[in-house]
Amino acid sequence: MTIATNSEKLMTTHAKAISKPGLREKRRVDWKERIFHGLFLTSAIIGIVSLAIIAYFIIRESIPAFQEVGVSGIVLGQNWLPPALYGVATMIVASIVSTIGAVVVGVPVGVLTAIFIAEIAPKWLANIIRPAVELLAGIPSVVYGFFGLVIIVPLIQNIFDVPAGNTILAGIIVLGVMILPTVITVSETSIRAVPRAYKEGSLALGASKIFTIFKLLVPAARSGIMTGVILGIGRALGETMAIIMVMGNAPAMPEGILDSARTLTANIAIEMSYASGVHANALYATGVVLLAFIMMLNAALLYLNREKAK
Repeated sequence: MTIATNSEKLMTTHAKAISKPGLREKRRVDWKERIFHGLFLTSAIIGIVSLAIIAYFIIRESIPAFQEVGVSGIVLGQNWLPPALYGVATMIVASIVSTIGAVVVGVPVGVLTAIFIAEIAPKWLANIIRPAVELLAGIPSVVYGFFGLVIIVPLIQNIFDVPAGNTILAGIIVLGVMILPTVITVSETSIRAVPRAYKEGSLALGASKIFTIFKLLVPAARSGIMTGVILGIGRALGETMAIIMVMGNAPAMPEGILDSARTLTANIAIEMSYASGVHANALYATGVVLLAFIMMLNAALLYLNREKAK
């Protein structure tokens, strides 16, 4: 009886000795998870607070202009002539046209390039194209502007026989090239993320490679591709330096893509250095219009993307 009791005590002590390290390890893991959870939450809060602070500052500085001119006077006004007139409708049109043109030019090329890198190109060729695309993303915008000013602007002037090649078309071409790295990188990553079983199953059923790519892989990666498009649109809307160099900066309503124009971002960059009083407040109001426009556009694209995903 004593031997049995002693054996039970030894077994109990041994079990406790084994369980204690396990508990300690579990507690250690719990603390690590809490720390990383706190880091992630803090990062998310910092991002949201930063956006709120920026929006608050811009809106606060723009209030005097809205009070003096009115929201409709700024948004719908077609004449920008400080210190009397502060209408930015012409710049809204120029921003929309140049962005849409850049999307029409850049998105098809970007998506097709991403498909080529991810699914068609041999590995050695993909390893050459991918770093080249990443290098394209690292080129400063002023270099794109110089390229447009030296190559694209004279080319447009000669081909279309216009007085000056600094036109919306030049801005569209430059922006179309500038959004390529974003669209290509995000789209390629999304296509590669599609489970390989989808492709293998389609090919096993007798579908061609091109049919599999465009009818299966691309629709499956639609969400990521749309994210790339949204980021590209944000890049095109927010570009300043290159647009200043190639679009002519005329604050007048453009009648076509061969006219000079000024975007919202270019208007702020050109005049902020010497603006004061209501003029400066009107430039902040231009920033509010741009911020609202980008938010509405992104919300619409995200909504459409969610509806298609259903």
